[in-house]
Amino acid sequence: MNLPTWITVSRLAAVPLLLWWLSGEPTTADRWWALGVFLLAAGTDWLDGYLARKLNQVTDLGKFLDPLVDKLLVLAPLLLLVELGQIPAWGVFVILARELTIAGWRVNQTSISGANLWGKLKTVSQIAAIALLLAPVMDAYSLWAIGLFWASVALTIISGAIYLIPVGKQSVESGS
Repeated sequence: MNLPTWITVSRLAAVPLLLWWLSGEPTTADRWWALGVFLLAAGTDWLDGYLARKLNQVTDLGKFLDPLVDKLLVLAPLLLLVELGQIPAWGVFVILARELTIAGWRVNQTSISGANLWGKLKTVSQIAAIALLLAPVMDAYSLWAIGLFWASVALTIISGAIYLIPVGKQSVESGS
């Protein structure tokens, strides 16, 4: 494994920390710690991609692991935010359904492609929404946080459709 892939895998260490700090009734300090760890881990998503391109170390393993780790990093706090009553479960279900659908679709691909612009916008909007929702200053930003969460759900749907629509067109055109 190369350095960018190790950075990707290290991002997984944030997940149990987030689960621990946000379980039960998190204190203000717990939420600040969770926010800091989440943002640090999310920042490594940019770093591993940058290093992979800069060092010419883009690999199929990295292209596979990066979105998988991103999904775990995003879904862990989202599920806990549902438990805390900050967001509705069905919004998280839409995100989860899209991620499972695209993961299943990718399994059947002969080559693994990196994320497109819509996938990146989806990820950035999810990270921003989660960060605002985790911050213990929720009252001041609650409308922004919830609005950004729903925007990220919309981008999740759009980015998923963009992955799948060309596949449907190819099937129709080839008569399958």
